Amino acid sequence: MLTLDWSTVFALEMPVLESVLRGTVVYFVLFILLRLAGRRELGSLGVADLLILLLIADASGNAMSGGSNSLTDGLLVAATIVAWGYIVDWLMYRFPALNALATPRKVCVVRDGHLQWRNMRREFVTRDEILSEMRLAGIQSLEEVAAAYIEPNGKLSFLKDTSM
Repeated sequence: MLTLDWSTVFALEMPVLESVLRGTVVYFVLFILLRLAGRRELGSLGVADLLILLLIADASGNAMSGGSNSLTDGLLVAATIVAWGYIVDWLMYRFPALNALATPRKVCVVRDGHLQWRNMRREFVTRDEILSEMRLAGIQSLEEVAAAYIEPNGKLSFLKDTSM
């Protein structure tokens, strides 16, 4: 029969400050890396993206735990990450300048029915992707589009030309 030693399940194996520091460092490194990855990666998750996310989670879990097997250490690191998520959201809400630094701006990819190739290249968006999203939005041709933007969340938005 398997016996469970509850004192070892909940015992801290790392100092509290080390757990909090590990969670903090990993949170901010991943925050910066995901910010640099660009908005398209955040707006649409494919199989490869999901795999990368899982590998990042596994690698950062190892970095955060420091080899600890304690449930309490793991919960403390998880609580630290959740707390930083809340704090960063609150700071970006409270200080618009910080929000502007952390949130990408919208990028115009269609203007007056014409594709903006330079912006499309910079955002890795193809003509076919734009046309596909147009069809999903009920737009038949580029001439119907006054402007199209890649929004900060990675989604495409369209403004129809009202003069048609």
